[in-house]
This record gives sequence, C-alpha cells and structure tokens, in this order.
Amino acid sequence: MKNRILYCLAAASLALSFFFEQAPAPATSGAPVAAEASFLPDFLSSDPDGGANDRASYRDSLQYSQYAHALGVKLEYTEDKDLLRTVTDWLGTPYRFGSNTKRGTDCSGFVTRVFKEVYGITLQRSSRSMFEKVQRVAKDEMQTGDLVFFRRGPGQPIYHVGIYLTSGKFAHSATNGGVMVSSLNQAYYHRNFYAAGRVARN
Repeated sequence: MKNRILYCLAAASLALSFFFEQAPAPATSGAPVAAEASFLPDFLSSDPDGGANDRASYRDSLQYSQYAHALGVKLEYTEDKDLLRTVTDWLGTPYRFGSNTKRGTDCSGFVTRVFKEVYGITLQRSSRSMFEKVQRVAKDEMQTGDLVFFRRGPGQPIYHVGIYLTSGKFAHSATNGGVMVSSLNQAYYHRNFYAAGRVARN
C-alpha cells in the first residue's frame, strides 16, 4: 500500500514538473519555476531506509507500464523485462520470408533473434526444428517466454511459431502484418494452436 501511494505521488510530481517546465517563468522571479515542483522526488529520496528501493521500484513500474501499453497486454510486473523490451523493439518489423533482421523477418527468424538477444540462446532456424527441442508444457501452464506452435489440422506439419507473453497473448511475425501481438483466443489462432514448449535456460 505504501509503495502504491509513493508511486502515485511520484507520478503527480512528474506531471507537475512537466507543467511548470512548459510554463514561462514570471518576470519577477530569478529562479526556475520547475524547482517548485521538485519536492516530491526529494521526498522520495529522503527516506534513508527505503528511498533507493522505492525509486528503483518506481522506475520498474514505469517500464512495465510502457511495455504493457506498447504490447497491449496486462502485466503482473514480474515478467522478464528484457524480453518485453526486446519484443517491443521488434514491433512493426515487416514480414520477410527467410530473413531475421529488422528490415524484415519471418516467424522463426523473429523468435531466434529474440532468444539470442535476450537469453544468448541459439535456437534451430525452423519452427518444426524448434518444436523438437523444447519441453512440452500444458496450455494452462504457459509462462512468459514459452514458445507457441501452430499447425493447420491433425497430421499437418507445424508452420508457425511465436513467443508467449501473458494473458493469452503472444508475439510473432505474421505474413499479413509483420511482428505483432495477437491473442490465442482469436478464432484463427485458437483453431490452429497445436502446443506450447519451454526452452531450457541456464
């Protein structure tokens, strides 16, 4: 509860600081008006016991809020921030078959690049090969960073892979829009979802 109050106070302080920085200083004042709105950050940093932790928690909460907004997901604020940041950086990258750069990438190329950047893990290049190397997990036990695989019906090969985020949402590179976040509850993905898998990380 204490942290929530501090976060609210800090947010209010940032808003006031922005307002005062945008307003011209009165002609009779020799000091910048923005200084008048800086007492709340000072208050947060004046706590010798928890000030540093509160500031770090506040920065974390801001980052999580930014990622939640960009990705369109509801976060628990315990997810891997490096993964969320990296996926966010890739959003909007166009689809390009056989490629894995920010000028264009296919689904498996996107997944391999994200795992290399975030975890230093080199995955197999195709979604089918990836599936052979992962540990299967139940759909209701998926965690952030698990892989989700799709096929077009029983007996059909796996043709698509994405990275599970949270709350039924996953990031992937789609042929009709490039890197984006979609829901497993969408009719197309719900129908074609095959399995989820977890990559071993040291």
